[in-house]
Order: sequence, then C-alpha cells, then structure tokens
Amino acid sequence: MSSDPVIFLLKTLANFYLFIVLLRLVLQLTKADFYNPISQGVVKATNPLLLPIRRIIPSIGRLDTASVILALIVQLATIALVLALKGYQLNAMQYAVFTLAGTLYHLLDLYFWTMLISVILSWVAPGASHPGAMLVHQVTEPLYSQMRKVIPNLGGLDLSPIFIFLGISVLKQFLAPFVV
Repeated sequence: MSSDPVIFLLKTLANFYLFIVLLRLVLQLTKADFYNPISQGVVKATNPLLLPIRRIIPSIGRLDTASVILALIVQLATIALVLALKGYQLNAMQYAVFTLAGTLYHLLDLYFWTMLISVILSWVAPGASHPGAMLVHQVTEPLYSQMRKVIPNLGGLDLSPIFIFLGISVLKQFLAPFVV
C-alpha cells in the first residue's frame, strides 16, 4: 500500500472503474439478467468508453472483446500513471505482463467478493429475491455448478465454494508480485 494519498486515490478510483468493467464482462459471460437494475447501472457506467471500442472490435462468440480491451486499457493506464508518479518506467514487455496479471488479479478479486457475498446470502437470506442477490446467484452459479461436477455430493453441504476460494487464493498469490 502506498503512503502517497494521490496514488492511493488514483488506484482506488481506477480499480473501482476496472471492477465495473470486469463486472460487465462477467455479467455478459454468465448471461445474467440484463434488465436487473444493477446490470443497467453497470451498462450505463461503462457505455461511454465501451461503445466506441465496440465499433472497432467485434465480439467473439459470447466474449465481449471490447470489454476485455477496455479492462486492459484501464489497467495499463493505472499502472502507467502510478509508476510515472513514483518516477519509474518499464519496458513494453513489462507493461504487458503487469497489465495482464493485474487485470486477471482483479477479475479473481471480483469473483472472490461475489462468492463471499453468495455464501453470506446463503446463510442469512437463502432464496432472496433482491436484485443484488439474484445477480450474485447468476454470476456464481455457473462456477459452482462446474465445481460440483468434480466434488462429490455430501448431502445438503456444498463444499464447492471452499475449493474455489482456495483456487482463487493460490492464483492471486501467484499474480500478486505483478500487481502495481
């Protein structure tokens, strides 16, 4: 964590926007409800920068490549600004590695927090019909269902989130040295 408040503020705002862009990508990949009010907020927040990119770069199947490019651009700009403020400079290959690793790290972080919310909701409000709860379910369920195919059924106990949390934690530790 940096002690410089300008860098802290820059990273916080940039990472928040990166979170929104990655959330839009995940919502599209999981085919979450587009008419959910939270989905609509994400679309409105990302459209100003995403629509011009989408005119140039088409989607590949279900993958919204414009969202991927925007996420990479936001991450690259954040890295470049933070390092410039600190007085560092990297070569092009280092910027590419830091950008890809940082974007993947934040995507894993998005899934970590979404899954944590999912687990808490399963304890305090199972089957909740709140738009946020429904969106969390739509984002996490494809991941849980893939893990349930590997982990045996233990009655009413779903261990899939534990193994996914472990996988995310290991991957984040591997990527952490490359995150600015």
